[in-house]
Amino acid sequence: MARLMCFATHHKSGTVWTRRTIQAMGRAFGLDWHGIWRDEAMRKVPEEGRAFLVNWAGYFPQELWARDDVAFVHIIRDPRDILLSGCVYHHFAAREGEKWLHEPRDDLRGQSYQKHLNAIEGDEAKLLFEMEGKHRETVEEMRAWPWGDPRIFELKYEDMMEDTDCSLFGAAMAHLGLEGEELETARRLFWEQSLFGGMAKIDDRPRHLMGHVASEGALKRWQSELPPAVAEVYAERYGADLAALGYEADDSWLARLQAPAPAEPHERAHP
Repeated sequence: MARLMCFATHHKSGTVWTRRTIQAMGRAFGLDWHGIWRDEAMRKVPEEGRAFLVNWAGYFPQELWARDDVAFVHIIRDPRDILLSGCVYHHFAAREGEKWLHEPRDDLRGQSYQKHLNAIEGDEAKLLFEMEGKHRETVEEMRAWPWGDPRIFELKYEDMMEDTDCSLFGAAMAHLGLEGEELETARRLFWEQSLFGGMAKIDDRPRHLMGHVASEGALKRWQSELPPAVAEVYAERYGADLAALGYEADDSWLARLQAPAPAEPHERAHP
């Protein structure tokens, strides 16, 4: 059993779902969870007893990787859907939790990322800006992850969304060392926090969750929402990343695009 149970996600890749599940497990098992946002945060790691350690940008310090009492769960998502989800979310996300969106930037002539995005005319231009902004950082984080370490249980958001019997999540928790009643409790808590389970009804969702699930966690949004002109640019710039992350072998996915439906006037602010 791993003493330190580590979870890594990436922006718009099931982070809220994962965080809420970990918080619920912490309460159920009487365990703390600690955000390891930078190397100095290793001082938070308890010297004894189990704990959850998390990072929402797919990074843990080398000091943690050098330990022999750790195991990891890592979650990624199809980058094309991250692009779409992120571009919408970044139009309105509040400062709390997304401080970087609201800070003035020299490269944007003093505007914040959010204000600049909202000022851009046209969905294609918005997506192209996002593609070279936060999206590029997120893809680079996923590529930089130390793939192949046997201590890591790799998960794709797409598989999690289809894990309605919670068997896949159960396997991930067993990899961390949970067993027996704890393992069954973890599976139940995962279901309770999922959009196909306890959060299926909008009225059951806490208020702060609403802004994160506008698309209901839909899979393969890129097929029907990604404009062909943007997709062509995406294939050129990120084709190798899609292949490395196991989403596409080549650029044949461009032939599977469906032309996005014309937006209603009130929808044109957000792609």
